[in-house]
Amino acid sequence: MTQCAEEWYEFHALRRSEAQPLRLPAARAEAPRGPVAPARRVDELDRGIIEALQENGRESFRRIAARLGVSEATVRARYARLTSEGILQVVAVTNPLGLGFEQALVGIKASGPPETVADELSRWPEVDYVVVTAGQFDVVVEVVAADRRELLDLTNRMRALESVVTTEIFFYLEMWKQLYDWGTRE
Repeated sequence: MTQCAEEWYEFHALRRSEAQPLRLPAARAEAPRGPVAPARRVDELDRGIIEALQENGRESFRRIAARLGVSEATVRARYARLTSEGILQVVAVTNPLGLGFEQALVGIKASGPPETVADELSRWPEVDYVVVTAGQFDVVVEVVAADRRELLDLTNRMRALESVVTTEIFFYLEMWKQLYDWGTRE
């Protein structure tokens, strides 16, 4: 990745920028990364805006407003709130495999609190998705690497973390489906 792309990615990715476990920053605009907050209340208008943007992330606020029967200013204000609260993020989604990257899902078992591992991995630029889970793994992460050597280095770095007990790598061979238009389902 070029330095410019890395800086953009670091600025826009949803992940923690500080190491304090699971505390949301007071001002989301200053720290747009972090754990995804528990669900906040969204109303029908918020849902309509989200669903319109899931259909077409480039849809104008004016068209969304006309479709929902509200003013453009209302849509703009709601959009600003939804993005600042971390509920909505509008980005160009790519298929890393189609761009020549290697991609894998990694299941991690931790000896201590999984938040410690999740916090550390959330700061790694190669990690694009981090969740604390219940079940076989304590933490599941998705990684994007330039090549298989970098993927090996990443997994070795993960295994070297103090509280990581085991890792299981699910190497992506081919992407069959990646959609983000599932709506807001009440």
